[in-house]
Amino acid sequence: MDLIIQVEKLAKAYGTTIAVDNISFNVHAGEIFGMVGPNGAGKSTTIECLEGLRRPDRGSVRVMGLDPVFQEKLLRPQLGVQLQHANLPERIKVWEALDLYASFYPHPLDWRILLEQLGLVEKRNTMFRKLSGGQKQRLFIALALINDPQVIFLDELTTGLDPQARHASWDMVRAIRERGKTVFMTTHFMEEAERLCDRVAIMEQGRIVALDTPANLIRDLKAENRVSFSVEGALAASGLSALPHVARVETLGDKTVVYGRAHDGQAPLVSEVIHFLTAHGIRFSDLRTEQANLEDVFLALTGRKIRE
Repeated sequence: MDLIIQVEKLAKAYGTTIAVDNISFNVHAGEIFGMVGPNGAGKSTTIECLEGLRRPDRGSVRVMGLDPVFQEKLLRPQLGVQLQHANLPERIKVWEALDLYASFYPHPLDWRILLEQLGLVEKRNTMFRKLSGGQKQRLFIALALINDPQVIFLDELTTGLDPQARHASWDMVRAIRERGKTVFMTTHFMEEAERLCDRVAIMEQGRIVALDTPANLIRDLKAENRVSFSVEGALAASGLSALPHVARVETLGDKTVVYGRAHDGQAPLVSEVIHFLTAHGIRFSDLRTEQANLEDVFLALTGRKIRE
């Protein structure tokens, strides 16, 4: 089955608040599909409709060809779910939680192997309340995988985690896909989506405003690259602004940021800027380059910052 998830004109409202507004998309087998957007964009409501936790007001949802609400008993054994807000009894031990969840399914994976794969062997006898944020997330992933599901839903997987735990979680998501599973994840971290996802749907106010691979989203929307540097004394920004591929120049104190883009086969923006500075004898320091990313795409589409 190539199409694992099929959504047609999905809509969901809470009173007068429209959470999801007539969206349609498909998810292919074996891909990591990301849904991104700010808090309140409709991501969690969408994923809950796919999981069968909420009933859509209108539209059609199929996961592995089944209706998540009316065919829940058939579908549930095929799904792994990591909820945005999840918890366990504070005194339950890691192995006890895994053993308990394994008892819910007729053919569970060996939770001892999951302990090893997710780096929790040393925490086997540790109570839930004593785990770090990253360790709790790994445990929740193990619980979502205990039934060897074909589709794994991850809702805001790394919210609240430190950078080290976030990167470890990313490695785990890649490992899940390598096992032939399909991953559907929501996040409000654009970097996370850009690094992990094969395709990304950007949501804004309940609607999908763009859907494609991260690379295509960035290229098609022509988001700008940036070159930043510091200089001593004043800098005539007008000279930089006149360069062929410079869109605009911003200065703040001794720091200058040059925005622009270079077309295929032409010198990159940074080469153009460096040539200008050296040709005019301008001494600079702390020069950095930043490629356009998904957050730039989101700003271009909505004019809003992603983290709200």
